[in-house]
Formats: sequence, C-alpha cells, structure tokens
Amino acid sequence: MSRIDDTFARLADTNGKAFVAYMMGCDPDFDTSLQIMKGLPEAGVDIIELGMPFTDPMADGPTIQAAGQRALEAGGSVTRVLDMVRAFREGNSTTPIVLMGYYNPIYARDGGVDRFIAEAVAAGVDGLIVVDLPPEEDAELCLPAKAAGLNFIRLATPTTDDRRLPAVVQNTSGFVYYVSVTGITGGPAANAAEVAPEVARIRASAGLPVVVGFGISTPEAASAVAGVADGCVVGSAIVKLIGEGRPVPEVLDFVAKLAAGAHSGS
Repeated sequence: MSRIDDTFARLADTNGKAFVAYMMGCDPDFDTSLQIMKGLPEAGVDIIELGMPFTDPMADGPTIQAAGQRALEAGGSVTRVLDMVRAFREGNSTTPIVLMGYYNPIYARDGGVDRFIAEAVAAGVDGLIVVDLPPEEDAELCLPAKAAGLNFIRLATPTTDDRRLPAVVQNTSGFVYYVSVTGITGGPAANAAEVAPEVARIRASAGLPVVVGFGISTPEAASAVAGVADGCVVGSAIVKLIGEGRPVPEVLDFVAKLAAGAHSGS
C-alpha cells in the first residue's frame, strides 16, 4: 500500500476525513516554501499537494497563477520542487506528497517522463495530478507512473457524466479529486448539498476515496464539504496568504484552522 492508501485506511478506522493542503512549490522562494511545507503536518495536514510552477496553468485562477509566476521568478522548476520533496523527506517519512501540475514541464525537461518518474519516486513523491492529460493519453505518463508505484490521481468535474466517468476512473489510484465547481481554482464557493450526490456517484464507480477541492476557503466550508466526502482540499486561500507575504507561523495557523474544520466534518 502507498502512503496515500495508508492515510485513508487510518482515517477510515475512526470515520475521519482527510485534509489536503495545496501550496505552490518555491513560492515565494525555495527556503520559505520549504519552511511552510515542513510545518504542514503539525498543522493537521494529512496530504500535501505541491504545485509545480508552469507558465500556462489552464486550470488555475489568478491567485495560483500569481504564485506560479512568483515561483518561476525565484528559480522554481520541476527540479527544484523535487529538491523540496527530498529536503522534506529528511524529516518526514510518513506524510503523503502529491505533485500537481501540467504535462509540458515534465515532457520537455531533459530526460522526459522516464527521468521525472525515477526522480519523483527516489525523492519520496507518492502521487501525481496532471491536469491536462486525459484518459486517452494514459500511456504518456499515467501507466508508467503507476508501474513505478506512484498513484495517478484523476480529476472528475460536474460535467463528468456516467458515460465519461468509467474512463476517468479506470487507471486512477489513491483517490479521485472531485472539482466541486465548474471553472478555475479560487472560484465560487462549493455547495456541500450539491457535492454530496456527486461524491456518492463517483465513489461507487471508482471504489476509491473522493476528495473535494475548488471553492473551499474557510474552516466552516471545509467542515461542510468534508462531511459529505472523504476529505477536502484547500489551495487558493492558503496561497493568497503566502502571496501577501504573511509570516510563516500565520500561514500555518490558518492552515491549522482549516484542518480542524475538515476533521470536524467526520
């Protein structure tokens, strides 16, 4: 079992819900980003979703786009994000890490997919979310990643109907990430009542935990959404504080409040 599988199995024993925190790797710089990342588990984060900066992030709203630009300007890259993972693993061998990003920086990097997968596994990465690779392109990255022991986590959305869903979940592992609203990150607030039947439908098809993201920015919203799912993701609200230059302890205190909210949704 992967670290992700272990985390959901542990939570299931107590009917607990997972809190997933997203942050952009190397935002606003490598050292500050790593300091925040190292503090996330103690703040109550069950799974860390670490963004790989890219110039054209099609699924991301203005807040995370700006984070990506800050990271790139600070020298952020796939290589530096993997360096962050290695440094984090020196002190933490249990918290799952999922890299989130786009295919171009992986494919275009020297060594391409094979080098990326080998280095990700060696660094201690547990899973991948690659937004712009549909199931029809599973041979590009999904299948090689799974063969190497990485979970490949797919997004399902409000427009993923029953005809499309089997293809989406076919090679998904770890969990399914349900995008609660149509649009980009940092958009409208998620509605737990609307999310609940979609989570049940996806869980029945995939046989995997379903974690809900997009549109969650407060402890109350985290509690409500986690209450109808297997967990929730908060990204833009955390990244916004980092972008404002808030001190690391203040960022982690906010994360702790969100985590408490998500865990209260059990």
